[in-house]
Amino acid sequence: MRLSKEQIEKMSEDYQKMCCQHVANRSVTKNGILESAESVEVLKRMSPPNFAFSIDVDDQAVANQKMSGRCWMFACLNVLRFHIEKELDLPKGTFELSQAHLAFYNKLERAAWFLEHIVATADKPLDDREVDWLISTPMADGGDWDMIAALVKKYGVMPHQGMAETHCTNDTAELNTVLSHLLRQDAIKLRQMANEKKDTTATQLEMLNEVYRVLCVCFGEPPKKFDFTYTDTKGKYHEDRDITPLEFLKKYVKINLDDYVGVINVPGEENPYGHVYAIQDSDQIPERRNLYVNVPMDELKGYVIESLKAGDPVWFGSDVLQWCDRMAGVMAEDLYDLEAMFGVKFDMDKAQRFAMHESLPTHAMTIAGVDMKDGKPDKWKIENSWGVENHGQKTGNNGYFVASDKWFDNFVYEVAIPKKLLKPETLKALDSEPIVWPFWNTFNPVSGLK
Repeated sequence: MRLSKEQIEKMSEDYQKMCCQHVANRSVTKNGILESAESVEVLKRMSPPNFAFSIDVDDQAVANQKMSGRCWMFACLNVLRFHIEKELDLPKGTFELSQAHLAFYNKLERAAWFLEHIVATADKPLDDREVDWLISTPMADGGDWDMIAALVKKYGVMPHQGMAETHCTNDTAELNTVLSHLLRQDAIKLRQMANEKKDTTATQLEMLNEVYRVLCVCFGEPPKKFDFTYTDTKGKYHEDRDITPLEFLKKYVKINLDDYVGVINVPGEENPYGHVYAIQDSDQIPERRNLYVNVPMDELKGYVIESLKAGDPVWFGSDVLQWCDRMAGVMAEDLYDLEAMFGVKFDMDKAQRFAMHESLPTHAMTIAGVDMKDGKPDKWKIENSWGVENHGQKTGNNGYFVASDKWFDNFVYEVAIPKKLLKPETLKALDSEPIVWPFWNTFNPVSGLK
């Protein structure tokens, strides 16, 4: 419709009658939307000294992914670290696994995946939806549970000192830009060769050799072997010399990531529960397909609580951009009263928000505990990977966040759960042929958890 001056004048007249919005205007223009709408009562309810949980399994020192989109790696390695610390009787907060090591191979694998898909789609025009999607972001950071599980199984793990962080692992923007530039120009050559019916295998390997070189300059080359030394809580010194990442995985990681499956809650008539889902063009690590079994939220939360009762923290993916105070470390559905501030109604449910791209999985963290009241969860303890402070100010409770149960219902999308905990009918569903979501689905890990 075309707006007339008379219609705008009517809008102005209506606004002049809104006393609450005039008060809100004075606050918002000075302090911004969220700070003005934030509830002090909610912060008091969720923040220390109320940071206590009836089931509390994890209080390790919080890691820091800094300016990188590797949350899905950090969350998984935090789970593995928890079990290693427990198995080796390490002082809490003294051990960390190398994120740089797996980040290196993730970038290399992602480059190989991109080049392979460019060849496979060479017969399509550049404005084809799939080709346009591929070349829009050749190199990014996002990922998911099955991707990190595949990387761990294929490349192993090592202590942080085996391959430490660099400027480019901590801040991946420059590297992603360089690699995207390189891969786009490689795509031009590969598309031409493929359309000329030429074999591109050798050329792809040459291109990946260049990617490897760039990664070595930015990350350092991953060591093939390293020494592992530590002192346990009893003061006893241990050493394991000249060990490979895969040997370290086999020897020190006592959980098998193949036993875990992505359990999701994506409501909506078009996403029926009790079915397995896959996503087109999400096979960045070809050794393991991204698969998800969709269940009601009560079932998903039941699995999480069972894991926590067994003493195991839980990897999960959520939309942390929604109703979250990063500095306070509080995530609650009633944290900001935007409806009262603006005099408008926000009433989309979870299914509608997901369908309209209003909400999607944006960040992976670890569930470290839950506070149960009358047999039901009331709030959740969250281990984040944003460090313990931001610009000199404390973040959360030593880097840990707290989420209300209603926030969990609305904005948690995925958890990694051992198959042995699944209900028989849910476990049986894993044997069925998956429903395949298109590559542009917001669950696609190419552009997902960061």
